[in-house]
Amino acid sequence: MRSPCRGLLIILVALLASTAGRSQPQAVPSRIVSTSPSITETLFALELGDRVVGVSTYCRYPPAVAALPKVGTFLKPDAETIARLKPDLVFVHAGPNTVATQLATLGVKTAVVDRGSLSSVFTTIRQISTAAGVPERGDRLVSRLTAALDRVKASVAGRARRKILIVVGRRTGTLTDIIAVGPGSYLHDIAAIAGGTNVLASVKLEYPRISMETIIGLSPDVIVDVGEMGESAADADRRRQITESLWQRQTLVKAVREHAVHAVHDEAFVLPGPRIVEVATTMARWLHGVEPR
Repeated sequence: MRSPCRGLLIILVALLASTAGRSQPQAVPSRIVSTSPSITETLFALELGDRVVGVSTYCRYPPAVAALPKVGTFLKPDAETIARLKPDLVFVHAGPNTVATQLATLGVKTAVVDRGSLSSVFTTIRQISTAAGVPERGDRLVSRLTAALDRVKASVAGRARRKILIVVGRRTGTLTDIIAVGPGSYLHDIAAIAGGTNVLASVKLEYPRISMETIIGLSPDVIVDVGEMGESAADADRRRQITESLWQRQTLVKAVREHAVHAVHDEAFVLPGPRIVEVATTMARWLHGVEPR
């Protein structure tokens, strides 16, 4: 007579064998730390704000992040401060950043996400939503953004492309040591959607340093300068006025003569995140005077 215990053992072994190799469901993170403003904006756009327990020093949008603990800057996050928040997931950008290694030694899980081009923005949204256990939200957000960008593109279809220069850095209070947008940047891609042609499209650097002489030779129709953002609305307004006065002196530049220099203090222009549609819409208006429907 076969022992009932032996039969039960056979059944248990069979069940274990049938489940071997299957991936076990991972716990959904409930305490998330963001180390950059664009990651923070993406988390909130994915309706994950209630899980965020820490953000970078320069995270300002949405306003709810003001009350959250700060964990250092994008370039220099503080691993020990992050660890004290007891997160179960920390998002960091790809690049020469040692914080992921430091957090690993402290037993903190990290997820590295892309940055750079417009396609990287969509990839990052999907990476974040998947890591947070809500991949369907990422798909929906990407679909909404791409549909909105398609409307911007349609609004300028058939119009002659205008040359645009996008300045993202320079020596404070001057037009020297100018850093502009080259190919590979999300702003380069957005300018194309808005009906513009980047005057630096042929260079090999993503963010080349250029001189005023080079700008004169490139003869841009429109210049967008986001080189000085400001810490507050009042400070940003003051910096914008300074920027505009600096450019007004450069009368050899076509965009200056045609009053087509736009000094920007909106952080959406420097954060590759969900507000890219706002940026594309604004660029389309500056380039072609259109308002996408």
